[in-house]
This record gives sequence, structure tokens and C-alpha cells, in this order.
Amino acid sequence: MNTKQLQKLGIPLGEPMHRAKDFIAEYILKGGDREQIENVVAAIVADPAAHLNDPMGGPFAKSLLEGRTMARTEPVPWKQWGADLDPNSIEQIENACLLPVSVRAALMPDAHVGYGLPIGGVLATENSVVPYAVGVDIACRMKLTVLDIPVEDLQRRQDWLREAIETETKFGVGAHFKRRRAHDVMDRDWSVSNVTKSHKDKAWSQLGTSGSGNHFVEFGTFELKETVKGLAPGEYVALLSHSGSRGTGAAVCAHYSKLAKQRHPELPRELANLAWLDLDSEEGREYWDAMNLMGEYAAANHACIHRHVAQHLGVDVLLDVENHHNFAWKETHVIDGQKREVVVHRKGATPAGVGVLGIIPGSMASPGFLVRGKGNAASLNSASHGAGRVMSRTQATKSLNWKDAKRFLKERDVTLISAGLDEVPMVYKNIHGVMAAQSDLVEILGEFNPKLVKMAPAGERPED
Repeated sequence: MNTKQLQKLGIPLGEPMHRAKDFIAEYILKGGDREQIENVVAAIVADPAAHLNDPMGGPFAKSLLEGRTMARTEPVPWKQWGADLDPNSIEQIENACLLPVSVRAALMPDAHVGYGLPIGGVLATENSVVPYAVGVDIACRMKLTVLDIPVEDLQRRQDWLREAIETETKFGVGAHFKRRRAHDVMDRDWSVSNVTKSHKDKAWSQLGTSGSGNHFVEFGTFELKETVKGLAPGEYVALLSHSGSRGTGAAVCAHYSKLAKQRHPELPRELANLAWLDLDSEEGREYWDAMNLMGEYAAANHACIHRHVAQHLGVDVLLDVENHHNFAWKETHVIDGQKREVVVHRKGATPAGVGVLGIIPGSMASPGFLVRGKGNAASLNSASHGAGRVMSRTQATKSLNWKDAKRFLKERDVTLISAGLDEVPMVYKNIHGVMAAQSDLVEILGEFNPKLVKMAPAGERPED
């Protein structure tokens, strides 16, 4: 095989190319099948880490890994929205842009530090997926349902609404239903990964639950500014929820993040949580299928919550809108003047392609917004996923108190059923400032104001 043929297989010039030619020569010299050599080389290129201990192919595989991490000395282009962002989150996005598989990135105005990629980070990669750039809570998601309830019932019949929330979903790390919810997501192929297969029973018991951390279910007023999906402008009552794929999603993340790190032991400490899986590898395909299953499962979680609440109340649904914000998508973007398929990771970022509807929440005492994407190419068609934290959970519990928080909520006519002190409004940025910073990414179609809020009680380990 000549140099051009080897380049087509994805072998870069330099040491990897020399090692590839040495390997081929030795392979043929020792009686290897000439007709299979291309397949053998392609297998090593697809998953070099799996061949590191091969006496013949090991040096070639090692050079590929070293070549990948040495390939980028300058970060790929990226753009920031918003000012006064946490310097550590900026450092994290810059580190992500040094990965050899990275092609573009963006940082949203709600950004703060996460594992590997910051929350609010958007990263496009070449034929690879970074588990921690998707996040621990795979397919964490928003869903807004406008219900046929008189606005005055938010105050007049609050006990009725409270009972619906407390009956039809459950909060907490181990929250589950003894009488399981029905949804056809449980008829999907859960054997796509050993992790999803072994967790199917647990996932079914947790279907329709809300978990912990920043996850919530709340009723509020919703002001629609223009007709959306046939619903006329006006003031309505809406149900808003935020949660993801629960314990099973976390298990998927933990398993494949560990595998990714094992595949890339050469990564320096500051990049270790950005280890990736090639989508041509068995592990990469498994993770991709498991991630997509978790996307369906998270959507089913919300569907169950909203369906059961509406049925409990005996009311009709007038409008529903939903979106993921911890996920990866295969999308086509213009990179260096050419259209290319890339994998876009949105960790705590909302899809905002042209005309795409999404939900961006604020806090338990500040508005959330129904938005329509503008398709800004520089943001990789993305927007923020919320207001973003301004203080850690530890800092919140040390510096805040319930007396001030309850006074703040009362002033805004918000009834809090339960939550931890680390989720009160003071821990979040001003959502109006965040929205102003991304006016070129989305347009606002409606505003939701929370009035009756339930989150996991204090002391629960956060799952967000």
C-alpha cells in the first residue's frame, strides 16, 4: 500500500505513516494475507488502544495514539457568548479545543464548570463522541405543557395542583414507582449495551420520576406572544419539568467514560475527562446506541409525568414543547468553507437551529422562556440551557439561609413544596442578562413564571 492509500485510511503523515509501513512490511514478511492487509490496518486505525499489546501492531497503534494527542498545538476556533464567565469554564472549553478530534466549539452565557466540558459548552468533533461532553445525566431535558386550566386556579385551587405533582412523580436519587408506568420505550431494544440491558428493570421502575439536583416539576403562568402550533397568544397555565435519564443514564456515562479513559491513557490530567470513543469502534457504537436509547427514555420520563398530571387533573393539553440539552447529534455544518458531518455535543446547551423550538428555564422564582432558534452558525446552532450557577452547592449551603430565601419567594408569589438550599434563586445568574447575551441565537416566543414548585428535598445527592 502506498502513502495516498494509507492516508485515505486515516493515517497521518509523520511517525504514524512510518510505523504503518513498517507494520505492513513485517506483516507480509511473516506470512500475513496480502488481501486482508487493508482490513487489518483499518482495524488498528479504528481502535488503536485495543492493539497496543499486539507484538507486531503495537508500535503502529501507539504512534497513532501519540500522533492524535500531539496533532493540535493550537485550539480549534471557538466563540463565547456572555461576559464575566467563570475563568475555569473558559479554560475547560479551550482544553476541549485542543483535542485532535475537535473541529469547532462555542460557550454559552450560562457557562460554569463541569466534568471535562463546561456546562454550557458546545463541542463539534470528527467521527467521535466524548461521554463527559454529553454529561452524566444523558439527555437531561425540558418539557412545557400548556393545560386547559383557568389562570385563577393557580391560587384558588393550589392544593389540587400540589396533589397532582406529588402523586404523579417522585423526587430523589432512588425514587421509583412500585406500580410501574406504561410507555413503549420499554419495548425498545435495551440490549444495545450491557449497561442498558442490566439496568432495564431499574429504568422501568424509575420511569416517570424526577430525580434530584436541579430537576423540578412546577406549575406557573405562561404568556404566549405569538401563535405557536395553533395556540393563540394569551395567558395560560402551564406545567414545566426538568429531568433526564435517571440512574440508568448515569450508569451509561460512568461505564463508557471509564472505557474512553482506558482507550486514551496518553491524555494529560487536564484532558483526561475529555477522552473520546471513535464511532468506528465497538465501544463508540455501543455508547452512541445507549445514548440515543437514553434520549428516548428521558423523553418518555417527561411524557409520563405530563400525561399522568393532566389525567389526574382531568384537563386537556393545549400545547407541548420539549428539548434535550445533554446530548450529541450528528449534524452537517460548514467547517473551513466546506459542509461536513460532525458530532455536536451540547452539554447544558439547547438546540437552536433555524425555527427549532426550545425551553430555557430561569430559577424557581424567575421566568423561563419558550424560544425559537435563529440558526447561528458560530454557536453551532445552540443556545443556553438556563440561567447558569454563580455559586457551588457547598458555597450555597454555607452562605445562604432559608429565611432570606423564603422572603424572596414570597415577594414573587412562589409556593415552594420542597427543595434544597443549594437550588434557591440566589445561586443562579440573572436570566434576563443571559437572554440578552444570546439575542442573536434565539427569539423569545413566550414567558413562563413559576408559581408552585417541587424539587428533591434537602440532603439528596444531586443528579444534574
